[in-house]
Amino acid sequence: MPRSGEKLAREEQRDYSAKIKFQEMIKMLSAAEFENASSRNRAEPVAIWKARKFIEEHSREELSLTKVAKAVGMNANHLSENFKQVTGINFVEYVALTRFKTACDLLRDPNLRISEIAFAAGFQSLSQFNRVFKKFSGKSPTEYRAAKGIGRRHQEKSGRRSEKIRKNA
Repeated sequence: MPRSGEKLAREEQRDYSAKIKFQEMIKMLSAAEFENASSRNRAEPVAIWKARKFIEEHSREELSLTKVAKAVGMNANHLSENFKQVTGINFVEYVALTRFKTACDLLRDPNLRISEIAFAAGFQSLSQFNRVFKKFSGKSPTEYRAAKGIGRRHQEKSGRRSEKIRKNA
């Protein structure tokens, strides 16, 4: 009889181990299903994707929340709320960031003046451009260019312009 008791104990141990393994598998499957559901919930809504795309394609133009909302077929207030919720930044900040990235690309061309770059990137004024640029990079556009080792090639023109200014004064 003691043997049958040992046999029973081993069977109970196996059953217990199988039960634990089964519970672990259920937990893993639940975690995987939860992760899939979460990632589906984190997917960007089509309207926000369209809004971001529109902003990127039209960032060099004058943009407003109303204009973008019309382009994606949404109410402006609803777009504003959803945009912030999905992207983590508000509409105005996103437009500024998009223009900043464009300006960084344009600053690589040493033949372009800072003022030309500001307006080409879509900024409405040079002061707005400088403020936004400093906010995102921590540097002025001129300092950014210098840090990247990009020098102006308009030195001759600038020199001649300075001479003209001095002659006319």
